[in-house]
Amino acid sequence: MWSKELDAKLMAAKRNVLLEKGFELFTQRGIEPVSMQNIADAAGCGIATLYRYFDKKQGFVIEVATKKWNEIRELNRKRRDKADIAGMTAAELFGFYLDGFLILYREKKDLLRFNQMFNMYVGVAGIDKTALAPYYGMIDNFGENFHQIYERAKVDKTVRTDIPETEMFSTTLHLMLAAVTRYAVGLVYKPETGYDDMRELETLKAMMLMMYKKG
Repeated sequence: MWSKELDAKLMAAKRNVLLEKGFELFTQRGIEPVSMQNIADAAGCGIATLYRYFDKKQGFVIEVATKKWNEIRELNRKRRDKADIAGMTAAELFGFYLDGFLILYREKKDLLRFNQMFNMYVGVAGIDKTALAPYYGMIDNFGENFHQIYERAKVDKTVRTDIPETEMFSTTLHLMLAAVTRYAVGLVYKPETGYDDMRELETLKAMMLMMYKKG
């Protein structure tokens, strides 16, 4: 029997299918070449149906990015729930935080590749910052987790606090995210003898720990 609740669930399910199909096409072909018609065709619906949910491609692309990073936030929440966060020192929590980037590389290379294209798309399209607010809200989750590290370090002194929190957060976020993204898209030096991507990323993690840990 029809109900508003059932209708809302069906609409949410359809919306999710459209976003997932968009993400799939974007990671395969790039964002610019994919049209709204391509997405509708891949989802098995008419273009009018797609526009009923998303009136512009820009808004659709932003929702795809927001959805996928929201999934990462949920995975991080579950990972933190399973760990003894309360019993960790700031240094241990910092290592746990950095491990999250390595896990992102191992398990979500498609998202890292998409995010690289998304950043380029945003720059070229000149999308207003207001429209990007939901996306940045998901990314802010990294900042929230880092803030916990910094606050704990003020008490146990296992991580430096002589450097401003915003500077430490920006540096770690940009270096770690840039590194895992470059490996994900293949923009790395590839010697004939081969290379160990995870070993190199673990080295970067160790360097970050050496830079900011005390003692």
